Amino acid sequence: MKSTLRFTFLATLSAAALISCTDHAIENPDGASYPAKATFKTAPILLTTQNGTKIYGSGYGSSMAQVPGEWGSFYLMTDRGPNVDGTNDSKIFPMPDFNPNIAKFKVVGDELVYQSTIEFKNAAGTKLTGRPNLPGEGNAGETALDFLGAPIANDAEGIDCEGLAIDPTDGTFWVSDEYGPHIVHFDKTGKTIERINPFGTGTGGRKLPKVLAKRRPNRGMEGLTITPDGKFLVGMMQSPIYNPSKAKVASSRLLRLLVFNVATGETKQFAYITESTKTLSSEIVAITGTTFLVLERDQDYAGGNPASLIKRVYKIDISAATDISDPDNKESGLLFGGKTVDELTDAEIISNNIKPVTKEMVADILAIPGGYPHDKAEGLAIINNKMIAVVNDDDFGIVSPATPDNSIIQKILPSTLLVDRNVIYFIPLSKGLK
Repeated sequence: MKSTLRFTFLATLSAAALISCTDHAIENPDGASYPAKATFKTAPILLTTQNGTKIYGSGYGSSMAQVPGEWGSFYLMTDRGPNVDGTNDSKIFPMPDFNPNIAKFKVVGDELVYQSTIEFKNAAGTKLTGRPNLPGEGNAGETALDFLGAPIANDAEGIDCEGLAIDPTDGTFWVSDEYGPHIVHFDKTGKTIERINPFGTGTGGRKLPKVLAKRRPNRGMEGLTITPDGKFLVGMMQSPIYNPSKAKVASSRLLRLLVFNVATGETKQFAYITESTKTLSSEIVAITGTTFLVLERDQDYAGGNPASLIKRVYKIDISAATDISDPDNKESGLLFGGKTVDELTDAEIISNNIKPVTKEMVADILAIPGGYPHDKAEGLAIINNKMIAVVNDDDFGIVSPATPDNSIIQKILPSTLLVDRNVIYFIPLSKGLK
């Protein structure tokens, strides 16, 4: 029975490859075009610290999506909320009850104008927080502290949302996070429909592969998309998972890409190879059932020496890639010569006949006219066949000091000396995506 189901899944996925890219282009009735960039200029101040640091009501850069049917309108999503690194593996949450959410913005001239908010809630309708999960259920091992240094309670349903996909069949939201990893299905009002993870603590009884629980702390499922037919969710792990250990994957450039059958819960996994051990995946967006855009970046501020940095968008194809998922769903995942796929060298990947996804660069974000001053390019959307959009995570305008000391300072861009803020960059492509 298991082999029959697997064959059905493979056949369905192959059929999805024949479906052409959803027409992302939304006609503007006024005939205007997008600006080179649009900035969230009016973010409110949520809190001012004793030393004068301002925490802004921005942070809308974790992911983005076009509002279906509305030219110039975008959904932008926060992460878990304002936080900075503290001492001794702690995280400082100046607003521990922050409610992660999606906001709708409209491009007006060169400005992002706030329209409305969709707050994330659990199945009972209670607002979610971004506080860390419980041990063994997605906790990343960090000690969560409030602004005064007092411990704050973990939250079994806390979410560090990073990937956003709109279901084309009903307009509901699918969101992935960095904690568990979890994939959470929200209705149009932001109320939880289903929560899926490797631990069995979700709802509905469905699980992600056990091996994904070995994600690097706070480097869970950073990107999430859905195929144009609405049949498959596709998520990207942000970094190599610690499988079998942190030390064993220190030189790894292999990221796991997950394909999740929405109807059956069956999964497949593929290997994506990053350009460097210093780069990670920030986002994935579907073009067709088997081709996608992936945003790969380092974590350094741009503007100094672009030649040493990588902030790029790649087109990938999974149609000829090797399925590296484990049919027995072991915690180690499928083994190759006694080793996990995550610890294999480049030569061992080849000798084990593992074919990663193919990739080709379609945009160098650092080469856009006027420059790119940010560190975190995180949200990605397809505008049409020859244009994409990228938004940065501004971290609510705050960061940790160079030496963490349980305090907060303003996030200043080195190349502009201005406070970071959310900006959508509209990037023309020299070659069509399809």
